[in-house]
Amino acid sequence: MGRTASKVFTDPQDIARMERWVEELAINARVRVHLVEEAPVEGVVMVTPTVQVFKDADDVEGINGTVKLEDPQQPGWSGVVWLGDIVRVEHLDSVTMGATKA
Repeated sequence: MGRTASKVFTDPQDIARMERWVEELAINARVRVHLVEEAPVEGVVMVTPTVQVFKDADDVEGINGTVKLEDPQQPGWSGVVWLGDIVRVEHLDSVTMGATKA
C-alpha cells in the first residue's frame, strides 16, 4: 500500500480515536465495523492495525491507518477498512460469550 489516503487527520482527538480502534481491533477478533458513509463490514481481524503518516490528494500530511478483515464464511474474501472511517466497533465474539452466561 502506498502512503496516500483519501482522508488524513491532524486533530489530536481524531488521532486518539483511531488509536482506540487499534486497541479494540486485536488480531483474531471477530468484529462488525460501522463506517461513516458505508454499510457495516464484518470479519476477523487478520493483522493488528497501526496508525501511520499518509498524504491526501492535496499533499497534506496527516494520520490514518487500515485494518484487514477476512470472513471465514466467504473463503478468499478480505476487506481493508480505513481507521478514520470507523464510527463504532462491535465485538461479535463477546456477544457469543455473553450469551452463554446465566
